[in-house]
Amino acid sequence: MAPAPSKKQRTSREGDRMAISQLKKIAEELLSSRAHVNNLPRILSFLSPSSPLEFVLESLLTLQSYFITLIAELHSSPSRAKPLGPEFGGKTVEDPEAVYRVWLRSRFDEFVNSLIELAVSPQTEDSVKDVALEALMEFVKRGKGGKFHSAIYYELIHSLVHSSSSVKPTVDLLVEKYFKFIDVRCFTLSSLAKIAMSSETSVTTEGIDKITECDGASESRLESNAQHLFHILSRVPPPDGLCKASSHEMWSQSEADVKETESTVSSGASVDAEPKKQKTAGSPTRFSKKLRGKFTRAWISFLKLPLSLQIYKEVLVVLPQIVIPHVANPVILCDFLTRSYDIGGVISVMALSSLFILITKHGVEYPKYYDKLYALLTPSIFMAKHRARFLQLLDTSLKSSHLPAYVAAAFAKKLSRLTLSTPPSGSLVIIAIIHNLLRRHPSINFLVHQNCSDGDSTNVADEPTHDDSKVDSGPRQSGMELGKDLFNFEELDLVKSNAMRSSLWEVETMRDHYCPAVSRFVASLEADLTMRAKTSEVAVADFSSGSYSSIFRDEIKRRIKQVPVAFYKSTPTGLFLDSDFPGWSFEGDSIKS
Repeated sequence: MAPAPSKKQRTSREGDRMAISQLKKIAEELLSSRAHVNNLPRILSFLSPSSPLEFVLESLLTLQSYFITLIAELHSSPSRAKPLGPEFGGKTVEDPEAVYRVWLRSRFDEFVNSLIELAVSPQTEDSVKDVALEALMEFVKRGKGGKFHSAIYYELIHSLVHSSSSVKPTVDLLVEKYFKFIDVRCFTLSSLAKIAMSSETSVTTEGIDKITECDGASESRLESNAQHLFHILSRVPPPDGLCKASSHEMWSQSEADVKETESTVSSGASVDAEPKKQKTAGSPTRFSKKLRGKFTRAWISFLKLPLSLQIYKEVLVVLPQIVIPHVANPVILCDFLTRSYDIGGVISVMALSSLFILITKHGVEYPKYYDKLYALLTPSIFMAKHRARFLQLLDTSLKSSHLPAYVAAAFAKKLSRLTLSTPPSGSLVIIAIIHNLLRRHPSINFLVHQNCSDGDSTNVADEPTHDDSKVDSGPRQSGMELGKDLFNFEELDLVKSNAMRSSLWEVETMRDHYCPAVSRFVASLEADLTMRAKTSEVAVADFSSGSYSSIFRDEIKRRIKQVPVAFYKSTPTGLFLDSDFPGWSFEGDSIKS
């Protein structure tokens, strides 16, 4: 039996490519007799993304049929030394059968690597990817006598994460065909956790700054790996509904495979490792608990990695719906979310939703919550992509009846000031939130109309502002000066903003807003505040996604009963009449009728 040349050597020795009929002939010979085992390396040489489609499919199906019958022999590890007996002095020689099995096992490993390359490579046809992935999963299923072959599956996931191109087609196939099986999901999570921890160790050892300075390609590679890892991790179904029989279906035969996930994958066991002794299957509830633990470990390991801004945003989007409801203990995400909330800008806006869930449902304390929320109120927030969710959470956060009056007043006043610089859609949602604040907190109703005073206000300014009993005591009429607003828009301290010494005069200006929808809304809400028993709070969700186009659509749908008409005795010849501006003259050509 000739030694196996490398794949490049075999490819170069082929020279002129053989016809498909010749390939089928040597494939039949390989499947029919062990005497033609040297055909195996020749067939393996065609398993490449650059090979013609018919050659790849023929080689793949032939080798799959060949190796599937030899699974039991491939995993047996007989001694290569064979004793010659006492007449030869107890000497030993290599057992030919053992040598053959080692050689065959090496070809099998090469075949598996070729399948992974076909499944991951962007040059591979979609039909070939499907067949290659199916063959891989068949070996995963039967590789250990019916038990889950974790080593092969780990290599597949590792190749997907470290691919230099998009892996979406292959991941879509995994999700569609195999992620419904509970053991596939378990081993996927365990593999991703191990890959994330190894990446974190690599970055910690070398230092992300050092990698960035020395090699820009290394930084790009780390970002690409994190993107692929996140893409796979976010597609793994969460560990819920396992009490149903349909959700307890397994790809392999026994639950023992899942029990050895951590030990096999974490230790990087070789493909030759002997399977552990099978144990009896547990209950669905126990299975759900184990899967929840693996789900938690995978996400926590991933969140420790250095993430790019784009991935960071994508993670914050999926955390509230996909991660927090299914991790073992959502409180462990507190540090990640509070750091995100402290960053500011759009990151803080996107982290607010998850942090709000931890505060309201899991008892997390965050004393600076309202201070950070107040700082996020800027004109740009009303044009951000995720403004709808943020504005709804803002309204919900201000619902508590235990909210101090100075906090409610500060939010109402800052929102009122923002109406002067936001688009009409922003003004509508601001007026709705202010309306709800006035209904929920009657102690700040004096802001609607606070009297001014000509007297000196220094005595009021000298009062201790951090005493809540004094700050919440009601209107500060002596603090208002004619023509002066004491509210400090730039101040981030809710107490020092002087909102209690101001008024909502900005909302009054909205009565004459150029957008009819805004002026009508202000007028209608004034009636609501005077008849509280017959009215209710405004649904902020109805206005949070508004835009110029939505306002325009609503306006053109309105049925107008009376339309203002301009009437002229004669056709005008200019934009302005001389009688409108006595003493002024307008030069230029007149507009001809």
